Amino acid sequence: MAPRERKPALAALAVLLILLGALGATVMVMRAGDKVSYVEITQPVAAGDQIPQSAIREVMLSENTGLGLIRWEQRGDLVKNYRAAVTLVPDSVLSDQMITKKDNVLTAGKSLVGLSLKDGQFPKGGISVGDTVAAYVVGNDAAKSQNSGATSGTSGDTGNAPRSTLISNRLIVKSIGTDNSDLGTGDTNVTVIADTADAGPLTIAASANNVALVRVPPAGGN
Repeated sequence: MAPRERKPALAALAVLLILLGALGATVMVMRAGDKVSYVEITQPVAAGDQIPQSAIREVMLSENTGLGLIRWEQRGDLVKNYRAAVTLVPDSVLSDQMITKKDNVLTAGKSLVGLSLKDGQFPKGGISVGDTVAAYVVGNDAAKSQNSGATSGTSGDTGNAPRSTLISNRLIVKSIGTDNSDLGTGDTNVTVIADTADAGPLTIAASANNVALVRVPPAGGN
């Protein structure tokens, strides 16, 4: 009779194990579906600029696995103490590689250069904050520079025709300001982030009103 008495107990134990297994599987599925609030960018922010509250929103994602994403509850510290280390684009989830302390806005080897441009010195369709642009010395000063031995970025035939000399093709537009509603009319003040080595030539050309900007694909772009 003893073996028969053990059968109900064994059956109950089997049911209990099945329930425990099902419960464990449910917990694992629930944990896998856990979502965490992170910061997503909603509008362009130029490198070096403050990230305003209006440029961020909450996005729910699976918990960060070592990607360094910025959590939504950190947004107060983000807006107050950090700046964009690179140009931020909409729909990107913010990571610690994309921001920098406000006291370290410019990375080593970079400088801010201000330009005052007239109609014809930048694309007619306009340029926007965050664009990558190339800067050229244009006119007779460029021709003199070429005749004295400058060869990088030159174009045109020999003679007295105006020429252009490339200063840099990786400037980043940080800000644009104008007294006119149309960027193609009147003077336009443009601040760019440049390699420090290019800041001097760019400033000299700008002071002589002999600089022109051309919009180019960003580094690594097609």
